[in-house]
Order: sequence, then C-alpha cells, then structure tokens
Amino acid sequence: MGQEISTSHFSEADFAAFRDRLHRETALLQTWFEAQSDQPPKSPQFTIGFELEAWLVDRDCNPIPANQSYLDALNDPLVGPELAKFNIELNTTPQFLAGKCLQRVHTEFERTWKHCCQIARQRQTELIAIGILPTVTPAHLTLANMSEMVRYRALNDRVMSCHEGGKINLEIAGADCWQSFHTDLIVEAAATSFQIHLQVPPASAARYFNAACIASAPLVAISANAPYLFGCDLWHETRIPVFEQVMAAPGLAHIADTLEAPASRVNFGHRYVRSSLLECFEENCDRYPVLLPIQLDDDPATFSHLRLHNGTIWRWNRPLIGSDPDGTPHLRIEHRVIPAGPTNADTFANAAFFFGLTHALATAPVPPETLLPYDSVRANFYAAARYGLDAKIVWLAQTPLAMPELLATAISLADRGLQALDIDPGDRQTYLDIIRHRLQSGQTGAMWQRAYVAKHGPDMQALTAAYLARQIEGHPVHTWTV
Repeated sequence: MGQEISTSHFSEADFAAFRDRLHRETALLQTWFEAQSDQPPKSPQFTIGFELEAWLVDRDCNPIPANQSYLDALNDPLVGPELAKFNIELNTTPQFLAGKCLQRVHTEFERTWKHCCQIARQRQTELIAIGILPTVTPAHLTLANMSEMVRYRALNDRVMSCHEGGKINLEIAGADCWQSFHTDLIVEAAATSFQIHLQVPPASAARYFNAACIASAPLVAISANAPYLFGCDLWHETRIPVFEQVMAAPGLAHIADTLEAPASRVNFGHRYVRSSLLECFEENCDRYPVLLPIQLDDDPATFSHLRLHNGTIWRWNRPLIGSDPDGTPHLRIEHRVIPAGPTNADTFANAAFFFGLTHALATAPVPPETLLPYDSVRANFYAAARYGLDAKIVWLAQTPLAMPELLATAISLADRGLQALDIDPGDRQTYLDIIRHRLQSGQTGAMWQRAYVAKHGPDMQALTAAYLARQIEGHPVHTWTV
C-alpha cells in the first residue's frame, strides 16, 4: 500500500479487469509455491526490516498537520508520509538476522531518528513515538488532515462507502467507555505502530507464520503503550480495537459468515496456515472485495495486483510477497501487533523478543500449533491487548496461565531462539534484559501512562509532555518515574 496511485475514480470495468489480474496472479503464485516445494532444502537465511510510525507535535504536544513540508525539509528516503498529515513513517534498510544485526539496525535507526528530531526542532516541532497520542482529539481526525496523496483519498472513499450510512461506529469499553461516530477513515491514524518484517524461506514459512500468531499475545502484553483515547482509559493496547472497528465495514459481512471472524479487513485471522502462505493469498482473492482496482502494466510475475490487494487487508500478522534485487520473489511476515515507543531501546528489545520467541516456536520439535487451538491463540491476543500484564491466557499444554508466568517462559524461549539464530551473546543479553526488567517492574508504556495520570490527574497535555521528556532521555520505560 506504500505506492502512490494516479486516480481515485473507478468504473465497473476497472474492477472486473483488476479481479481478472488478481485471479491470474494468484494462480501464478500457486505455481511458484509448488516450484519452491520441489527445491532441495537449504540452510535458512533470514532478513529483517522495520517500520515505525511517529507523530509531529507542537510545543504544547498537540498534533501538527505538517508532514509534507517537514519531509521536504528532511529529504530522507527512509522516511515518508502516513495517513494523517501529523504522522510520518521511518524505515530501516534490510539486515541479515545474525551476529550483531540488532545492534547495527538499532544504530542505523538512531541516526535516522536523531536527524528527524533535529529537523523537527528547527521547525518548532517535536517527534514522538507512542501507540496513541494522548492529546489527539476527534477534531484532529478529519479529512482536512489527511495526507495529500491520491491513494489515501481513494482508500477513504472506498472504505467509507462500505460503512452503513457512511459512518464508522467506534465503541470501546475498558476502565472507561467511549463511543463516537466518524465520517472519515482518518480516525485510524490515531493508532501508530512498530512493524517488524521477517523474510522467511518458503519451505518453513507456514511454521513461522503460525509461530508469529502464537507469539502475538505475549508481545502485545509486554509492549502495550496505548491506554488512552480521547481522554478515556480503555484497553492497555487500544490501537487494536480502533484499527479493527475502523475497517469493520458492514458491507463485508459475508466474510464473517464464511470465516467465523469479524467482518473487518483488520483481523487476527481464523485458523492456522496448514501447508503454505498461499492459503492467505487465496483467501484474499476469494473473500475480500477489491478496494483499489488500479490497472498496472507490470509483468504478472511481479504479482503487482496481488500485492496491492494484499496491502488493503491488514492481518495483525500479514504475509507479504516481495522481491530481491534480482527480481526473485520472496516471502515476508509482517508482525503488526507492537505499538510505537516508548523509546528506541524498548523498540528494539521488543524486536529481539519477537525474533527469538518466533524462531524458538517455529523450530520446536513438536509444532506448537498442534498443542494450542487457534481459537485460544486468538482469545489470548485480545485478552493481552485489553488487560496487558493482568491478562489470563491459555498456553501450549492448554494450561491457564497468568501473563507474567507465561512471559517468564517466553523470555527463556526467546533467549534460546536468538542463540540458535547465532545472535551476538552481548546483544542477546542487552535486549532481552530490557524485556526481563520490564516484566519484573510491571511497567510497560501503558502502565507508566496510567501511573502518571493516577498521581497527577487526567491532564493529557501534561502526560504527553512528561512522556516526551523521558523519551528524549532515551532510558527504557521500566526505569521511568512518575
């Protein structure tokens, strides 16, 4: 979905032509998967990459809709616009998952981040990474503040046409309750995340995809950083229901009937992958209506229509088709459950935890997906998003566990997984120790925000300013005071 498009007006002929190309490319992808299964096994080589969504705010910590002029001044190919004019996205270059890769990518990202902050301050603004900005209000989330890109306008028109009455009903219950109606897709911009990309060999991609799903509950619990929306105390990770409800268009209700899952283009899925990630792309083709029927002249072997369609379906663990520099297709898993922030140290600790835990689960002698029903995996995810470290979940032996007990086990698994990946021992300790200390302290970003409000009162500007000051200092969130 990162590519720009040329028009937002489509005819029935456009939809028919796109569907035809989508079916042809999906059939071609099946042929590619079959050819991969005939290849002799190779030693797996994993490649990683990251995307971080951040906010531009003024000196009062309110969002400032100025991303295009800011990006023009920044002039960095690794940084681009997001849906709202007050959001940007920072990217990293691909790295092989081995040795000191985590330290290298962290160092590269720090350089990009510091440059972004420097340019922001020259413009009397600040950059902040947080799951939901506490100072954002419904008045900020209007079409006037949508980034000036055709693809966003087209996506807004198409998604809103699927909502009954052209309105999104946002209704979330937590410690407080919030209900509102919105007439623009931009309400989704309230939720900002840290997205992890893991390139995996086709032969083992199903195991890694299933492992990423299983790992999602502990990851979202330990990284939670979005308790407040419009001044209301809701879930530990309120991003999850916000994004799902924005895309829960009644016009797609047939998907719920057939898949026993919410009628949303943002969802956790309904079952494990059985044999290959082709199953997800076939499901995309068969069950999700086309939103953006852009006609592309690319060779079908580039899967451009298939990739564009997949970019309008936001699974929390999303399979991606990419291409190597020589044009050879590859498979990636995009892990989307982690929020932005609180600091870069926390961010890359979350990444290390994900890589280690996912690898350990994916290479376990007994596949964990044979030990834990998918319904439990999905229930675990939503319980973790709602209750954070207080969640009660079911683990591999279908044994009920408190989240801290599960996390202690998961951190040990992640350590073994990173060791098996030949990650530098110093990096293993550095990053997983941040996760260990966060667990021991019980202080995630969400818990710190709530503790601050409990002590100082529900002043969202004061909360955001205190959060930003600590983020600038750069120490992991488990060390933050209130």
